[in-house]
Amino acid sequence: MSSTPANTKRIAKNTLVLYVRMLFLMLISLYTSRVILEALGVEDFGVYNVVGGFVALFAIVSRSLSGAASRFLNYEMGKGNNERLRIVFSTTLSIQFLLAIIILILVETVGLWFLNNKMVIPIERLNAANWVFQFSVLTFCFNLLTTPYNAAIIAHERMSVFAYFSIFEGIAKLLICYMVIISPFDRLIIYSFFIFLIQFIVRSFYQWYCKKYFQECRYRFVVDKPLLKEIFSYSFWNLIGTSSVILRSQGGNVLINLFGGPVVNAARAIANQVLHAVHSFVDNFFTALRPQIMQSYASGDWRYMMTLIFQGARLSYYMLFLLCLPLLLNTDYLLHFWLKTVPDHSVLFVRLTLVFSMIESISSTLIIAQLATGKIRNYQLAVGGLQIMNFPVSYVILKCGGVPETILYVAIFIGICCLLTRIYMLRNMINLSAVEFIKKVIINISLVSFVASIIPYFAFKTSQNSFTSFFYVTILCFVSTIISILYVGCNKAERQFVYAKVEKIFMKVRFGDKKRTG
Repeated sequence: MSSTPANTKRIAKNTLVLYVRMLFLMLISLYTSRVILEALGVEDFGVYNVVGGFVALFAIVSRSLSGAASRFLNYEMGKGNNERLRIVFSTTLSIQFLLAIIILILVETVGLWFLNNKMVIPIERLNAANWVFQFSVLTFCFNLLTTPYNAAIIAHERMSVFAYFSIFEGIAKLLICYMVIISPFDRLIIYSFFIFLIQFIVRSFYQWYCKKYFQECRYRFVVDKPLLKEIFSYSFWNLIGTSSVILRSQGGNVLINLFGGPVVNAARAIANQVLHAVHSFVDNFFTALRPQIMQSYASGDWRYMMTLIFQGARLSYYMLFLLCLPLLLNTDYLLHFWLKTVPDHSVLFVRLTLVFSMIESISSTLIIAQLATGKIRNYQLAVGGLQIMNFPVSYVILKCGGVPETILYVAIFIGICCLLTRIYMLRNMINLSAVEFIKKVIINISLVSFVASIIPYFAFKTSQNSFTSFFYVTILCFVSTIISILYVGCNKAERQFVYAKVEKIFMKVRFGDKKRTG
């Protein structure tokens, strides 16, 4: 491993690059979501999201193997074993090929039967839903085959690759909107086809890049039985965790469809669009952080690893809360400003989804650390077992007449239980101090959230539903949150570090101005 300052600088640089990528895609996504919702209509928009989500249910096995590929590649890079790295890549790609064939058979039999016989889709849109299904299957299988290449890019920390190619992806999505609007054919079918085409081109580029620049990404057929056993053992126990996440999200979409229909699916899709836009900030941070945590574990740098776990958990929550607070207060105004047609249930779906996301962000570094150890059996049995309960508990409540938002109420409660379970179990796995984590992370962010919310909340309650009020409340949210983070969330040393960085930036600006005028 390289020096800690160099690692920290690389995390900051990669996070910045990913933020630029995210910001570009977020703006495109928010605009195209509005156009596509208007072009397709609420019902077709809901059909597209529930069918695509149903196909994603079959990713339960693939997600566990994808996590294994990422873990083993990062681990071998931390060890510095290049030959072993080549074997790991080729082995994981062989597994993905086999898995793609198995899943293709399953979705074209069991999946197709369920779509046409059990899902709530208007009979006149069933043909279009089948086309969406087939394009979603093709997209899924191709993404599955290129997963090891994406894992290699992240392991090598080449985040700029994602950023550069996002320009093409964003422009292509804008073109899709235009093509859907002017198309004389079925708009839902045309939309699903072009989404598949974009993913095919983007993933093909990542594959080409890896083959050209990373020696280990040149596939060769190898049979390493001990490695296969190790990967399958890791994947088997990781399967519990990945299946629970997919059942909670995509299974929740299916439950909403069965008990509410495609219109309610559209409301959930809107909430997920908002979540994706906001959570991209934190996802980018963890994409840059993940290789460092895993490689510090592999090299035995425990002190640096613990620093990343504690500070990463706090920073991820701070970043998310800074964006979520104004959204939570102004949800109704923002949705009506963003969309011409706001599906029923959308406002509460968005608010509950944001709350759940903030709770989950606290666990992100804990999850990365747990995966780095490779010893995940007991962890996944406990945490994954809790997560799986989302689906049956939500089903029972909905069956008894519960509202569609039930799936998110259940997810929030179980999410809190899982956070506490992770803290408890990681005490023995990586010698994590539960008391320190609760004190320095959970209590810390709870105090920051409470103090930061007081003034904006009362300002919101006394304001009107207008742009002026929205702007005023949003500014109050940002100022209040930043001050609370600085003076409630940070200790003296951290505040001094922030002051020094701000002063350094200020001096550079002043020096640059004098140099140009001189």
